[in-house]
Amino acid sequence: MNRVVVTGMGVVSPIGNNVKEFWDSALKGVCGVDKITKADYEGTGVSLAAEVKNFNPQDTLAKKEIRRFDDFSIYGLVATDQAIKDAKLDGADVDPFDIGIMYGSGIGGFNTNEKEFRNLFDKGPRKVSTLFIPTAIINAVAANIAIKYDARNKCSSEVTACATGTDNIGAAFRQIKDGYAKVVICGGSEASINKLAIAGFANMRALSTSEDPNRASIPFDEGRNGFVMGEGAATLILEEYEHAKSRGAHIYAEVVGYGSTCDAYHITSPHPEGKIAAVAVENAIKEAGIDKSEIGYINAHGTSTPYNDLFETRIIKNVFGDYAKNIPVSSTKSMTGHMLGAGGAVEAVASIMTLTSGYAHRNVNLVSSEEELDLDYIKDENRKIDKDYVISNSFGFGGHNGVLIFKRVSE
Repeated sequence: MNRVVVTGMGVVSPIGNNVKEFWDSALKGVCGVDKITKADYEGTGVSLAAEVKNFNPQDTLAKKEIRRFDDFSIYGLVATDQAIKDAKLDGADVDPFDIGIMYGSGIGGFNTNEKEFRNLFDKGPRKVSTLFIPTAIINAVAANIAIKYDARNKCSSEVTACATGTDNIGAAFRQIKDGYAKVVICGGSEASINKLAIAGFANMRALSTSEDPNRASIPFDEGRNGFVMGEGAATLILEEYEHAKSRGAHIYAEVVGYGSTCDAYHITSPHPEGKIAAVAVENAIKEAGIDKSEIGYINAHGTSTPYNDLFETRIIKNVFGDYAKNIPVSSTKSMTGHMLGAGGAVEAVASIMTLTSGYAHRNVNLVSSEEELDLDYIKDENRKIDKDYVISNSFGFGGHNGVLIFKRVSE
């Protein structure tokens, strides 16, 4: 089996549009939540979102591409451009058949869907764009990345709701580990801040109704009442270890474990006892070949919904028992909101940067938790992390559980 390492990363997020900006903001505790500006939210009962800000795709993409692509593809392409350059793969002598794509989205071209639905009902079927389908379909971002970088190995988009980003990284890990590719461009993207999406999530009572940006996305806080819609993308370049070393690539971290299960319980609610998701965590630890006491930090799914944060706490206790209270836990969503299909990919970047910087960011705006939420949720200030292994959790609608383990690498 091959070792798999991370050699490049790129980010577009509500708190920064490259890895440095994103991580600097995370360590400063910048809250990316604010009033919605990209959509009419009147009548939805929701007024806040975590939007991408100060974003200039024209620095990366041609005007024709920007006009033709949905925002979720634009975010993914820009994040990928950053990651390719970071890994020094642009112009590198790599066989195109050795480069694969595993890149997904939870919803795909939601903005395009809303726009073309309006065209259909307001103007008639002849006014629906000829580019509607290839712009909106979820695999559009993966396909466009493959076309741009001439990647001819497997090109796929795993779709597992809020676990999408994590599961695509996991699939990329397995593709390289099992010898089917040398390099895989992987991650997730999402752009669904529009009235249709907000109304849909709001009507199922999933979104926070807070009007205070600092009391809206508050994972593990007793005042949490729903998640905040976020958007953006993150791309990781995974590479076979010897291949990376042979070309002198910088190695950020090693991917050593991946676990995936399905609760098979409910279309939206996670399993209340957390036993099935716990198996995903157990499987990732088993694949990593480590003792549970070697885990130094958990980047939690932590959506800020009453059920998710409680059930995730139970998952961690199910896996780690008494040791659970010794593991620092924080949720990047306290700053970025819930980026849906991009969330797991962005949180993978945060987990890797925890290893490289030696610090885990805090849960921003966490004040106090109810009695059962009694783990070591990082609060008030960032935490120094000395151990070499970190976990990144993602749990999606439909009971999709994805778990990654990253290891610090000393070059």
